[in-house]
Amino acid sequence: MEIQSAQRANIWKVNHEQSVAKEDYLAIEEPLQISISIPNQTVPILGKSISITMRTPGNDKALGIGFLFTEGMIHHEEQVIETLERENEINIQLHDISADLSALDRHFYTSSSCGVCGKSSIDAIKTSCKINLNATSFEINKSLLYTLPNKLKTAQTIFNQTGGLHAAAIFNLEGHLIDQQEDVGRHNALDKLIGNAFLDKRLPLSESLLLLSGRVSFELVQKAYMAGVNFIMAVGAPSSLAVQLAKEFDITLVGFLSEQRFNIYNAVHRIKLD
Repeated sequence: MEIQSAQRANIWKVNHEQSVAKEDYLAIEEPLQISISIPNQTVPILGKSISITMRTPGNDKALGIGFLFTEGMIHHEEQVIETLERENEINIQLHDISADLSALDRHFYTSSSCGVCGKSSIDAIKTSCKINLNATSFEINKSLLYTLPNKLKTAQTIFNQTGGLHAAAIFNLEGHLIDQQEDVGRHNALDKLIGNAFLDKRLPLSESLLLLSGRVSFELVQKAYMAGVNFIMAVGAPSSLAVQLAKEFDITLVGFLSEQRFNIYNAVHRIKLD
C-alpha cells in the first residue's frame, strides 16, 4: 500500500498586490495507535494499547520501535518478535518488556509537552536508560555546524512540498547525513530516527550529531539521551528544562543554528571555536 505523506489542496495565496487561486500541498496528519503483545509469558498480553499519537503516515515501524525504546520499555532488538501493521495501527510483539507492566496505564513522563519537571523526572530518566554511554572526546569545528541546516533542508522532501513538517537528522562527525526523518510531531520525527538506528543496530549514537528543525524541549533531550546522543543542535530555541537536562548529562546543546550563527547552551568543549 502506497503511503501518502502530503495531499493536494486548493487554496488562495494573498498578498498586498493580488489574490491568486492555486494548488498547494498539506502535510497529512493521522492518528497511530501503538500497542504491544507479549504472547509467550504465563499470562499473555495481547494488543495492549500503549499510546495514540498524531503523526505523518510512513515508517510506522521505526516510530513504534523508537517510542518503546525511548520510553525505556525495550533495550535490545532481541526483545522484538515482529511488528504487525494495519491502517493507523501497529502492534509490536515482544518476548519480554524492560518495564513494570503495572506502570503502563500511566502517562509517560515524556508524553506531555510540559513534562514533569525537576529532579524527580531526571532521576527517572537515569533509571530508564540502559544503554552503555561511553565517554567521548571529539571536537567539532564551528565552521562545520554552519553547513548542516542547509543539508537538512535539502533532504526534507515532504517539508519542501508542504512547509508543515518537523525533521530530525543524524550526521556523522564529518558532517555527512546518515539519516533524516520527518513528521508533524517533533517527538515522532525523533522516535522514527532512533527507531531506525535501533533496527539497524547503530546504537548508541554517541559519536553522532543530532539536528532538530524546531525548538528543543525537555522530552527531545530525554529521547536523545536514551539513544546515547551527546551533541544536539536545533534551528530554534531550547527550553529551560532542556538546558537543565543537557547540563545534567553533559550534552552539548546548540540553538538558533543557521548558516551564520548559533548559540551554545552547554558543553562548549565539544566545539572548536576561534
